[in-house]
Amino acid sequence: MDRLIEKYRQKLGHTSLDFMRSAMESINWKARLIGIKGPRGVGKTTLMLQYIKSHLQDQLAQVLYVSLDDIWFSNNQLVDLADDFVKKGGTHLFLDEVHKYPNWSQELKNIYDDHPGLQVVFTGSSLLEILNARADLSRRAVIYLMQGLSFREYVSLEYRHSLPAVHLSDMLEHHQDIAGDILSNFKPLQYFSDYLKRGYYPYYREETDLYAQRVEETINMMLEIELPLLRAVDIAYVSKVKQLLLVIAESAPFIPNVSKISERIGINRTTLLSYLHYLQESGLTQNLFRSAKGISRLQKPDKIFLENTNLAYIIGNADIGNVRETFFANQLSYRHQLEFPERGDFLIDGRYVFEIGGKDKTGGQLKGVGEGYVAADGIEYGTSTKIPLWLFGFLY
Repeated sequence: MDRLIEKYRQKLGHTSLDFMRSAMESINWKARLIGIKGPRGVGKTTLMLQYIKSHLQDQLAQVLYVSLDDIWFSNNQLVDLADDFVKKGGTHLFLDEVHKYPNWSQELKNIYDDHPGLQVVFTGSSLLEILNARADLSRRAVIYLMQGLSFREYVSLEYRHSLPAVHLSDMLEHHQDIAGDILSNFKPLQYFSDYLKRGYYPYYREETDLYAQRVEETINMMLEIELPLLRAVDIAYVSKVKQLLLVIAESAPFIPNVSKISERIGINRTTLLSYLHYLQESGLTQNLFRSAKGISRLQKPDKIFLENTNLAYIIGNADIGNVRETFFANQLSYRHQLEFPERGDFLIDGRYVFEIGGKDKTGGQLKGVGEGYVAADGIEYGTSTKIPLWLFGFLY
């Protein structure tokens, strides 16, 4: 354990508190068992270390952070580590990448049940199955989903303009006032295109010139390691999943023709639909359905986007219309339900219909829609039901 403590303290020492994600405030850190899911590269590890450094600094002797892909666990068990830690006075155990550890769910359940005075916080892949894990953690763990930087967070990180998040209902009613307050601090459109191209994954600041390469490496790690590990995809078929992702990327927003894609890639319909589901779970695509109720993993999506605009620029179709819709879908999907409507581009929470477009976009296609809005790119202020597209980047 001493070596694990040494590595943890080194990591903690290199953790900066200059910028902290808004997810920090949304998590109930008093819960005994907390899970943080999310795609690779969105900042889950940093969030945990920042919480330790900012909230538990005065009790570090009772705190331990470990990554479960550490070679130490090849010859040691997690339950034994927790038992030893508690006997030495430990009260807070932070576990990174639990999906890398066999039988993680059963051992977490045992730790939770056997050590009522120990708080456990764990992170895992967005593919992590909490509800279907063999040990019933769903009744014990409070689970949070984390995604990449919002436009608001990007501005706060890059340009030190710290502004509060906005609720969608407030935005729809008061968007002119909210935009005015923001514009009194800085010009959002000055920074918006940079965010769309390179601002989603927090590691973009580490080596700017290598960002695209890092994103591609992240994609490969998801597909080559996490899919075989967590979804039992045969490694020989990972190339088929990659091929499917590139087909989507080249044509996004993509309306899938299952028969044609199955023939082109050389897989059957059921396997194809499973792969489409896995790509969304991995945080690489966003699947849109006519109705979000009762969706099964074998249901064909009506429309598919890449998960974020950085992916569109790096591996996909950077057509401006696609980028606008991808941005809107990404920022709204974090806390809202998206569906593919009969009219318009998106139906939000079963209530609001949106058309996405440039500054000259009108709401003509939304006539007869009860609550219809236009999200328009290239404008600073909106008018009536026409709202600046960039403002939807302030929802989290």
